[in-house]
Amino acid sequence: MPILAHETELHPRDLFDRAEARPSLDRWWVLYTLSRHEKQLMRRLLLDGIAFYCPLVPKRNRSPSGRVRTSQLPLFTNYVFMLGGEDERRAALETRCVSRTLLAPDQPQLTADLRQIHRLIGIGVPLTPEGRLQAGTPVRVKTGAFRGFEGVIERRQGRAHLLVAVNFLQQGASVLLDDCQVERLD
Repeated sequence: MPILAHETELHPRDLFDRAEARPSLDRWWVLYTLSRHEKQLMRRLLLDGIAFYCPLVPKRNRSPSGRVRTSQLPLFTNYVFMLGGEDERRAALETRCVSRTLLAPDQPQLTADLRQIHRLIGIGVPLTPEGRLQAGTPVRVKTGAFRGFEGVIERRQGRAHLLVAVNFLQQGASVLLDDCQVERLD
């Protein structure tokens, strides 16, 4: 069986800069896909030249024969974030991969949240998807590999985890937080 190439999860590469530069022209749409249609939608949006982001994280599985296989799975199941106008939204709906679309009410906040998730994935540390986040004390990491990231600290089994949220979805990702300093955000 051939090994598949890594999917394009961010198009174009300067997507977050574009979102900040042209907020009156392009808006974030949250596309809720049909079950397991995220990658098919991403491929079609890429062919149409439509800007999108779907955070992908590696997942390792062992086959019955013992081979280790790594798949790239969406961090947020059934969600693809698209940047564009009404024409792009209509084109996404025409792919027959989308169940519904939602316009993000706080565009700058969604841009900041998605940029932070993208940076966290880029570090290459294991991430854990987090659904239905709980309220907590917001912090900013001051030192270490996660310097500059903002989120909520949660203790699990005596270890600290940094939860980074996409507030619009009330979902996010967590990462094990090793020796570092944090400051409380007000």
